[in-house]
Amino acid sequence: MNLLTKIKTLRHVRPAAEPDLPDVAHAVAIIMDGNARWARKRGLPIAAGHRAGTKALRRTVEAAIDLGVDSLAVYAFSTENWNRPTAEVELLMEIFTETIERELPDLVRQGVRTRFIGRRDRAPDALQQRMAALEHETEGNRRLNLWIAFDYGGRAEIVDAANRAVAGGKELDEETFATYLNAPEMPDPDLLIRTSGELRISNFLLWQLAYAELVFVDTLWPDFGEEQLRAALDDYASRRRRFGGR
Repeated sequence: MNLLTKIKTLRHVRPAAEPDLPDVAHAVAIIMDGNARWARKRGLPIAAGHRAGTKALRRTVEAAIDLGVDSLAVYAFSTENWNRPTAEVELLMEIFTETIERELPDLVRQGVRTRFIGRRDRAPDALQQRMAALEHETEGNRRLNLWIAFDYGGRAEIVDAANRAVAGGKELDEETFATYLNAPEMPDPDLLIRTSGELRISNFLLWQLAYAELVFVDTLWPDFGEEQLRAALDDYASRRRRFGGR
């Protein structure tokens, strides 16, 4: 084949088709950051910021339902958060209990199933009981799956999964290893959103976020709601997901 023939042939070779754009991120994860800064900007105690954050969670879950999200995982309390001042940690435990009692019941009636991932043994007994009761009460709900990461760390989850796998004595591949994670039935997030302008994932869902699209927004968590969630979903829908291919 001479050079001219090769050029003519190449003209007729079509490039590989671009992957279709996604429609909606059915599985979303959110790092809810900025409660303390929100309070300081207003001259309020940190407690006010955390309580405003619980209201943001409720309206964001309701918005997720309306926007077609099926699974929503939120980072509520990390393993590193125990290093905060004792008074703030105790306050957070109190607010978590309040949230279950005051903010989540309406979501139960809207068909939200709530599950907690991470450790529970370090939480106060009363909080552990409310967490278990909420999971039991909502286990038949199907409208949206809400995963609340409490006393959670991504590295700790992977180490714990590895130890369980070793104890099981099985040969591992990625699919088998995933069954040893805290919540193997939780879908890998399509989209991760972090509020407050910070550009890191802070030890959240390290295994599950391998191919997630990342969106970082400047909005502080207590100001987050439907408008910001919709914008993040629109951003996601404009991206082509190749998963390492072409």
